[in-house]
Amino acid sequence: MPKLLVHRPELLRRLTAGAQGPLTLINGPAGSGKTVLTAHWAADTSAPRPPVWLTVEPDDAPGAFWAYVLEALHRGGVALPEAVGRPTRAEGVTRSFLVRVADGLAASAQPAVLVLDQFDTTQPPATTEGLDFVLRNAAGGLRIVLTSRSDSLLPLHRYRAAGEITEIRHADLRFTDADAEALLSEHRLDISPAGIRLLMERTEGWAAGVRLCALAMQRSADPEAFLRQFAADRTTIADYLLTEVLDAQPPPTQDLLLRVCVTDRVHPDLADALTGRDDGARTLAGLARDNAFLEQIDASAWYRLHPLFAEVLRAHLRQRCPGLEPRLHALAARWLARTGRLTEAVLQGAAAGDWQFAAAQLVDHLAIGRLLTGLEADQLGRAFAAMPAGTTGVAPALVGAACRLAEQDLPGCEAGLRRADAALADASPADAALADSRGPAARFGRAFLGVLAGRTADDVTATERAAADADRLLRELPPHLLAERPELRALLLAHLGAVELGAGRLDRAGSTLAAAVAACGPPGTESPLCGVLGSLALTELLRGRLRQAAEHARASLAVAERSALPPERRAPTVHLVLAGVAVEQDDLPAARRHLDLATAGPGPRPDPATAARAAVITARIAAAEGDGDAALAVLRAVDPEGLPAWAADELAVAESGVHLARDDADAALRVLDAVEAPDCDRPEHAVARARALLAADRGACAAGALADMPGDDAVATPVRARASLLHAQIAAADGDSQEAHRRLGEALALARPEELRRMFAESGPWVRRTLRRDPRLARSHGWLTPRAPARTARAPQAGGQPPVVEPLSARETEVLRKAAELLSTEEIAAELYVSANTVKTHLKSIYRKLCVTRRSEAVHRAQDLGML
Repeated sequence: MPKLLVHRPELLRRLTAGAQGPLTLINGPAGSGKTVLTAHWAADTSAPRPPVWLTVEPDDAPGAFWAYVLEALHRGGVALPEAVGRPTRAEGVTRSFLVRVADGLAASAQPAVLVLDQFDTTQPPATTEGLDFVLRNAAGGLRIVLTSRSDSLLPLHRYRAAGEITEIRHADLRFTDADAEALLSEHRLDISPAGIRLLMERTEGWAAGVRLCALAMQRSADPEAFLRQFAADRTTIADYLLTEVLDAQPPPTQDLLLRVCVTDRVHPDLADALTGRDDGARTLAGLARDNAFLEQIDASAWYRLHPLFAEVLRAHLRQRCPGLEPRLHALAARWLARTGRLTEAVLQGAAAGDWQFAAAQLVDHLAIGRLLTGLEADQLGRAFAAMPAGTTGVAPALVGAACRLAEQDLPGCEAGLRRADAALADASPADAALADSRGPAARFGRAFLGVLAGRTADDVTATERAAADADRLLRELPPHLLAERPELRALLLAHLGAVELGAGRLDRAGSTLAAAVAACGPPGTESPLCGVLGSLALTELLRGRLRQAAEHARASLAVAERSALPPERRAPTVHLVLAGVAVEQDDLPAARRHLDLATAGPGPRPDPATAARAAVITARIAAAEGDGDAALAVLRAVDPEGLPAWAADELAVAESGVHLARDDADAALRVLDAVEAPDCDRPEHAVARARALLAADRGACAAGALADMPGDDAVATPVRARASLLHAQIAAADGDSQEAHRRLGEALALARPEELRRMFAESGPWVRRTLRRDPRLARSHGWLTPRAPARTARAPQAGGQPPVVEPLSARETEVLRKAAELLSTEEIAAELYVSANTVKTHLKSIYRKLCVTRRSEAVHRAQDLGML
C-alpha cells in the first residue's frame, strides 16, 4: 500500500462481502484506484487465509499465466497435490490440467482467495476460458477478485444471472469531495470547498488525476490559483503529466525518467548505466518515496514506472530525443546480459535492432533451444520476427534457422543453416578474437539445429553427422553452461533415436532412446521426455516387446499430464502404439479406441514411416472387423515414395494378411512377390510368405520359406511365434500330430508373455480344435481367452429383462458415446457445451434405462445391445 492512503470503508466492506462468493470484479480506467483499494483490503482482511496476489502481465500466454497462478498459490500457502503438475510451455494447457487444478482447490480445507490485478481483455481467450472453468468447478474452493480496466472475456452475464458476482465499477471508484479533501490533506494542502469542487469537476473523480494535481499543487506558490488554471485548461492528461510531473522534476531527474522508461522495470545500477551517472539509487528512492508514479517492487531493489506514465515518457522521448531510444535499449541489453538476465537482455537487444547482440546471447549461452520449446518461445519468436532476413553473422543465421524450424518451415531452416555455414567458413582474421570467444558455442548451435532439421527431413546421414559433431562439441563447452541446459543432451539423443527408428535400425534406436530417457531426469526436460518415451514405445512395438511398449506409452501420457502439455505437443505415436499392442492382443475395442485418439489429435503430421505403421494397424483392425475393402483402401492410400524399405515391406506384409483374411492366397503371394530384394529377406516377410503358401496348399514350399529364418532372439518374438505356429500347421497337414503338438506348444509359450492372441485367431479353426482335444494344454493357456467378450448385438432372452427400460434420448446417446471414449464428466460437459451437473443427470438416467449402476457397465451393456 502507498503511504498516502484514502480510507474508503464502504468499498472495503463491499470487497469483504464479495469475497464470500466466487467472483468480485473491480473495473475502472487506469489510475482509478483499483489496485490501491484492493491492496488496502488485502492487507486489512481478517480472513483465516489471507488473499493470494498476482499481478497479471498483458502478454502472458495461457501456459505462463497458469504457471504464475500456481506459484502464487504456493507462496500464499495454498497446498495443491503434486499430481496437479506444472505447465511447461507458454502456448496453453490441457483441459485435464485445469480439471486437476479445480479438483485440488475443491479438496482444500479453506477456500483460496486469489487477487488477479490488471486482468484485462488483452488476455488470450484461452486464459479467460480456463479461469472460468476452474472457478466453476472448484466447488467453492476458489474465490477470485479481478481488477481490470475493461470487462474481461469471462461470461459475466452468467455470474450475474446466478447472483455470484460483486461488481465495483468506475462510478463506485470515483473520488467524492470528501475523498479528495482527505487526499489533499495527506499532501498537507488546505484547499477551500470551492477549490475541491473545481478539482472534482475537472478530474471527474479520477483518483490519479486528483493525485497528480496534489503533487503539482505542492510545488505551486498559490495552490488555489493552480486549481483555477487547471480547471479551465483543455490539455490532455499526457500534456499534464509531462508539464506538471516530468517538468516539475529537476533536469537530472527528468533525464533519468526519460531514459529508464525503455525498460519494464529498472534497477538503480541499470539507471546509472542508462544515464552515465551514479545517482540512480538516490533518485529512484526519492521518486518512489514521493509516489511520483514510480513504485518499488516487493521491497526489492527494483522499481517500476506506472505504465501510463511510462507510455507518455516513451512517446515524449521519441519526440524530444530522436534516435536515442534504440541506443538506450542497447545499453539496457548489455547491462542485463552482464547481470545474467538472459531473456530480458535478448528482448532489449531486439528492441534496439541490435540483432547481432541479441542472437549471440542465445547462441553463446546455449539457449537457442528456447526458440523451440518452453514458456519463453512465443515471446522470443515475436522479438526476432522483425529481424531482417539478410542479417549477416553466424548467430543471426542460426537464430533465423531456429525460428523457421519452430514454424515447421524446413526449407527456410536449411537456408539459414547454409548462411551459418558460410559465415563460419568465411570468418576473416579481423574476426578471429570474436570467433574464438564464441566458436564452440556457435558450432554447437549449428550441429544442434542440424540434428533437429535432419530429424524433420528424415535424413539419417545428415542427422548422425550433426549428432556426432554436437556430441564432440559438448565436451569443449564450459561445464557450468551445460549444467544450466540439461535438455540439450536429451534433445540430441531423442532426435537421433527417432531418425534411427525411422530408418528401421531398431536396436540402435532402442539404445539411443533409452539413453535419452536417462538424460531427461533434471527439471525442464519434461517435454523432451514425453516425446522420447513415445518414440521408445514405438521402437519396442516394432521389436515385438508389447509390454514394454505399453509401459513406455503410458509413461509418456503420464508425463504429458503432469506437465500439462496440450494434445498438439504430446508424442503423436503414443495412442498408435497402444492401438498396435491392443490389436496384437486381440482387444479390438481398445485398439479402435486408441486408433481414433491417435488419428483425431491435432499433433504434427507423422513422418512417413510412422504414417505407414499407422496404416498397417488400421488395416489389421479393419480386417479383423471383417471390412477387407476398408483395410486395402487404407494401405493403398499410403504414398510409397520416400518410405524406408522396411516400411514399404510392412505395407506389403499387411496387405497380404488382408488378402488371406478374404481367402485369396494368390493375391497375397502376388503382393509379396512384388517386393524386391533385399527387402524380401526380412524375417517378417518370410513368415508372411510361408503363411500365404500354406493357405495355397503348398506346405512344402511354406516349410522351405521358413527354413532359413534365424531361430534366436535376433528375431522379434511375434515373428518367431508365428513361425512356430506355421510349422505346427504344416506338420498337422503332413499328418505328424506329435510334431504339430510340439510346435503349437512352442508357439503358445512364445506368445504367452506378450499375450499375442491375434495370430491364433487369424490361423483359423485348427488351433481351437487342437486345444479342445487337449484339455490340459488348453488349461495351461487360459490367457488365450479375450479379456472382454465380443460386443455384438443380441436380442433379450425370452422371459428375461428387456434390453432397456425405455429408449435413450438423443442427448443421452451423445453422453454415452463420450463416456465410451473414456472422457471425464467435465470433459463431456465441455464437448457438449453443457454443465457438469447436466452430464451427471444424463448419466443417472442412462444407468436407470440400461439397468446398471456404473459407467463402465453402461458402456459394455450398450455395446452388447448394438447401441454403440
